[in-house]
Amino acid sequence: MALSKPDAPKTVSGLPVIAQHYLLCGTKDCEKNCQFYCNPCHRPMCEQCRDEHQMSTEANSHEVVPYKQRKIQLPVEKCKDHPNKDIDILCEDCQVPVCSKCATQNHQKHTLKDLETIYSEKFTLCLENIKDIHQVFIPNSQDVQRDIKENAKDIKETMDNVRNMMKTETESLKCLLETVTLDNIEQVNKMEESLMENLQIQDKTYQDYISYLEDLVKKLNGYLSSTKLHDNPLIFSHADQLKTKPMPETVKPVPPVFTAGRHSKEDVNKLLGTVTVQDTKPENRKIKPMKTASTQYNIINSNSLYLIGFLFLLILLVSGLNIYDHTWKQIKENWKKSDMKPTLSLSSSVSKVREYTVQGVHNVHHISLNKSDRVWGSDWNCSLVQTDLLGNLLQKIQPSDNFGFRGYHTVTQDGDLIYTDRENKVINRITQDNTLTEFIKTGYWKPLSIYSSHINGDILVGMIKDGEAKVTRYNKRGEEIQNIQIDINGWTLYDYPHYITENINGDICTSDFIKDAVVVVDKSGQHRFSYTGQGSKFIPYGICTDLLGHIMVADPFSDTVHLLDQDGQFLSLLLPAHDENTGSPCGLCVDEENNLHVGQRNTNKVTVYKYLHS
Repeated sequence: MALSKPDAPKTVSGLPVIAQHYLLCGTKDCEKNCQFYCNPCHRPMCEQCRDEHQMSTEANSHEVVPYKQRKIQLPVEKCKDHPNKDIDILCEDCQVPVCSKCATQNHQKHTLKDLETIYSEKFTLCLENIKDIHQVFIPNSQDVQRDIKENAKDIKETMDNVRNMMKTETESLKCLLETVTLDNIEQVNKMEESLMENLQIQDKTYQDYISYLEDLVKKLNGYLSSTKLHDNPLIFSHADQLKTKPMPETVKPVPPVFTAGRHSKEDVNKLLGTVTVQDTKPENRKIKPMKTASTQYNIINSNSLYLIGFLFLLILLVSGLNIYDHTWKQIKENWKKSDMKPTLSLSSSVSKVREYTVQGVHNVHHISLNKSDRVWGSDWNCSLVQTDLLGNLLQKIQPSDNFGFRGYHTVTQDGDLIYTDRENKVINRITQDNTLTEFIKTGYWKPLSIYSSHINGDILVGMIKDGEAKVTRYNKRGEEIQNIQIDINGWTLYDYPHYITENINGDICTSDFIKDAVVVVDKSGQHRFSYTGQGSKFIPYGICTDLLGHIMVADPFSDTVHLLDQDGQFLSLLLPAHDENTGSPCGLCVDEENNLHVGQRNTNKVTVYKYLHS
């Protein structure tokens, strides 16, 4: 509650009231809440004081408006030429602020405008601009900056891969060259062996021929030395016996000739491969539309408040006005006292907004939203379909795993669908252009439930293996960064985490089918609490959270939805138990308009409820 009744700080429609928990009426001794504002008097007032004010004769023509529609009060500054008059008029011809007397005396026939109206409009534009800067431009710029860093990391990995592939190609070519060279040398060796063998035969032929000549010489010498005539070989031998056999004919060997290869750098490049730049036009980075999740909170942080003050002073300086120190101090004090909280709160009753049918499934065990008019739904037979809110079937997938009683699919920040394949132990991704890829392999663990974080894009996966269970966190690239399995005392946290989600404070919330409990750990993996229902049988199925940190969990066996705060305190049964209209709730999710979508176990209908109000 406010301790004093200073002027309310400046606001615009759609921006937060940067002040106390609530505003007090400006009437003396009135402690009621401020609801209205008298623009001429610049006075906040409650409904009763407004009625009394408008009944008075001097104020019956005053413009009294709802507080958020009021005019921003112009800072008071006296005219230098007429100290009793306030500066409240802008002469557009001269572009100077003046008082009413100056306007009458010196600015006749000039275009005059109400300075307070101009000031209020510019102030409103300034606040809107600040809102856009903090809620759109800065977050989008930070997203792009993170994307650039990821691109740099991806490029580094890509170039490392290129270098490694080059080295591999070179080593492969070296091995090939060595093989070819060895084959060629072996062929040369065989040629040499054959030629040498031939030469050895020729050598042996002449060795035998020389031996024959030597023997022939000895024989002929014997003929010459013989002294007998009647058997002298020279007389009685045949003439052919005295002839010498001709020399055997041989051929010279023909040695092989080596022809050197002809090659160039281009030839080597063709063998090793080359690096080229793709002839593809670079895509523009995606920038989110002029709307972010933070607008749902309708809050501005403390840094924004001081920026508002700075721009507030800047507007006054540009307009040629001065502001007194005590006004600035008063504004800062008001900001310090402000308790900024989301304007949304729980409604006293839950109202049905609409109902739609998910074509192509028997029932709706799990829901994933990617756009306000698109929904993915799955049933007990693991049929996975995309439909619009009019019930038109847009796409259907039949994963290999046929046991669909769990939250096995989710939509990423980029709008891609990712889903678990328990039997093949993988997580698949389907991009918006319908390209299917195997995204993550989970080793020996069977992935059950999955959720893509709206905070940082991390992927949370509930898994089981041989009686064990855990939750694993992956980054957006599918790299494992965290495993959560036991608490600080060594007790196992999970038995069968078949649905999983994340709260706004980073808590990981899972529905455990075997434990019959909602198990919640903080982002570091430390156990915070477990919720086991309200005394009767409690079997948690679909689970989701909203922008206020509420945890909602479906219990199809009691036909209701349990509503908890982010610390695990039970708040209410959000839907009436055993109401025939609820249809045994099973799958849950919250859309961008803060409505709760409830998929039914007995039909293929989804009912949308409004349970928050602003």
